Amino acid sequence: MKQLVGRPGSGSGLVLRLGQVTCAAASIGIMVSATGFATFTAFCYLIASMGLQVLWSFGLACLDIYALRRKRDLQNPILVSLFVVGDWVTATLSLAAASSSAGIVVLYAKDMDFCTSQFHLPCSKFQISVALAFLTWALISLSSHVMFWILLTSV
Repeated sequence: MKQLVGRPGSGSGLVLRLGQVTCAAASIGIMVSATGFATFTAFCYLIASMGLQVLWSFGLACLDIYALRRKRDLQNPILVSLFVVGDWVTATLSLAAASSSAGIVVLYAKDMDFCTSQFHLPCSKFQISVALAFLTWALISLSSHVMFWILLTSV
């Protein structure tokens, strides 16, 4: 079987998972540090989605570390199918949260000019947080595609 980059139990898979954890945690941290984020449901959804992403990716990163230290193969069909479902669910939630938050940021920053008016919303923090959420989604979508191809080749 061909060894794909980002497969579970490999160094590239660990780097991919740590990138997901880092970007999602940074997105949460920047959004929480912005004043007034809790008044927007989409931003709260972004925090919840990125929180789930941090937990999922951190758990799989720990599993990758275990597999690398013990030189174990994590590519059995049952385990990979669990990874596929988890990655696809978190990827869908991450994309939905990032897209809805981006819509709110565009609405308030560009269309309604709330960032330059008397409201003084921290739009730059919102934009950075949303950009990191999209980067997290890109990493998780890459991971979910790799898991899907591994599942197809292992059946």
